[in-house]
Amino acid sequence: MTGLAVDIRVEFPGFTLAVAHRFEGQGLTALFGPSGCGKSTLLRVIAGFEKRARGDLSFGGEVWLRGRRSVAPHQRGVGYVFQDTRLFPHLTVQGNLDYAHRRARHLPARYAFDDVADALDLGPLFERDAATLSGGERQRVAMGRALLARPRLLLMDEPLAALDTRRKAEILPYIGRLSAAFAVPVIYVTHALEEVTQLADRIVALEAGAVAAAGGVAETLERLDLAGVQGRFEAGAVLAGRVATQDEAMHLTRIDLGSGLALDVPEVRLNIGEPVRLRVRARDVALARERPVGISIRNMLEARVLRVEVEENTAYAEVLLALGEQHLRARVTRAALRDLDVQPGQTLVALIKAAAFDRQALPRA
Repeated sequence: MTGLAVDIRVEFPGFTLAVAHRFEGQGLTALFGPSGCGKSTLLRVIAGFEKRARGDLSFGGEVWLRGRRSVAPHQRGVGYVFQDTRLFPHLTVQGNLDYAHRRARHLPARYAFDDVADALDLGPLFERDAATLSGGERQRVAMGRALLARPRLLLMDEPLAALDTRRKAEILPYIGRLSAAFAVPVIYVTHALEEVTQLADRIVALEAGAVAAAGGVAETLERLDLAGVQGRFEAGAVLAGRVATQDEAMHLTRIDLGSGLALDVPEVRLNIGEPVRLRVRARDVALARERPVGISIRNMLEARVLRVEVEENTAYAEVLLALGEQHLRARVTRAALRDLDVQPGQTLVALIKAAAFDRQALPRA
């Protein structure tokens, strides 16, 4: 039996975490949800740090928790990357890495010290004191130290939360390569949808201490009933495509979405043919009955209405659209819905500004 089987309960005054779910034994799973929903507490349960946990927890068929009886954290083979990194400030980068490497020498070696250092570009930092590193450098070292402990499972608790947008964009590609490069499953806690879009193979969404949804990233985020998890302002859909062309003069990239559809976005530094996932916020999608002319919006895509959900006691409605084989969400006013007479099965034109895509959050090589 592979993967992590969780069926646990943790009681707090005024809050209960009750989760039953089987996490895949490969790839990166994003544990997503608003602040206070129980994400970090669940990670602590998995690591063995939460003494109040009750229930059943096993990894690869090995029991870590049964009722109240719990296997000690150091016996679980779990690596943990914290938001605050928790490096030893009195040691150099190499000293921090050597500490983890020495402690794991008795464990089976699936990769070498140099493999980790090379994958995270840590060599130039070896002689630096940990206290002198930037936030992004500290996180790279923290990831390296966790990997050198030779974990069977890697847990990451909002590692980018303290970084600015530019630093996040620098670190995301490193995180995205970890699971495949080192054959270790990753559970990644975040409340940032751009991180989910770029990193995750699948998503487990928590709300109020329970699993609200789980599955592939695109099909989970497009659900209209998860506004409380995503937040209405950031809710949207994920589109998968490939780099089709690069307009270097205009700094634009065209993404082929399949089915004869394409999107222009700010320049993505990837090669022609490379895969891309883009998050499109519902609030950045406008609808029209016909393709408008004399307008600055570059992306005008024919889409078929699948479902309409009106929000009672607000001015808004959500529309789920079929965009070829993929789905898109639009958040519009109820008045616009009435004026366009939007009905399921109807074909409309979805309008998306290229400027709606955050340049710093787009995928990079």
